[in-house]
Amino acid sequence: MDGGSEFMAEFEEACQQHGIQLFVLPPKSPKLNGHVERMQRTFKDEFYTQPLPSRIPELQRELNAYLDYYNRKRPHRALNGLAPLEFLAMMQEESVPEGGESQMC
Repeated sequence: MDGGSEFMAEFEEACQQHGIQLFVLPPKSPKLNGHVERMQRTFKDEFYTQPLPSRIPELQRELNAYLDYYNRKRPHRALNGLAPLEFLAMMQEESVPEGGESQMC
């Protein structure tokens, strides 16, 4: 969430009661907010269009499964068709110097 909500205290309390981890964006971070908006749109188009369970434990399992797919298998146009974890692995491979070991600074 972006931290600008009038009902933030009630929302934080409800999340805590249900064991939902809450992430608040830092103030004055419009670039981050754009990423959040894009992901919300992706979830709206891909996740929330399917029938979902009404109980939180079952919904959490469905959400975890989708997040696993989203991060490990779903192609992302911004990452040249790679999934985020594939992209990170590629970036890490490219940053390892000759000899195969990374050096600590």
